[in-house]
Amino acid sequence: MTELVKREGAETALVHEPTHQAQRTYVPRVDIVETDNELRLYADMPGVQPEDLDVRFENGLLVIHGKVQPRHKDVQYLYAEYGIGDYHREFAIHEDIDANRISAEYHNGVLVVTLPKSEEVKPKRIQVKAT
Repeated sequence: MTELVKREGAETALVHEPTHQAQRTYVPRVDIVETDNELRLYADMPGVQPEDLDVRFENGLLVIHGKVQPRHKDVQYLYAEYGIGDYHREFAIHEDIDANRISAEYHNGVLVVTLPKSEEVKPKRIQVKAT
């Protein structure tokens, strides 16, 4: 089984941007599936527009980031439970991945990242000859 290392701490965190203003960042819930040929990651990121997604894979580190725009501007809420903030999560992938074939799709608030394994790490069937 592929070992994944989470690099985040809590469900939400405060990060400081260059403007020195604190911004809330959420850790998206993720399911990861492994087959002989690939890893597939499903991340719940509601409220993110496809053009506001950033997915990167470099040196074994998968980074997903989604920027969320406020739903309503200049509105005074009577009651609010929906927090506004970006999504961010990082994974160290301890597997040889074919970085040129990584793909990502986004449908109905779910980001799906497919990380194909390189041919060198795929299981190989060895033919047994009878003598």
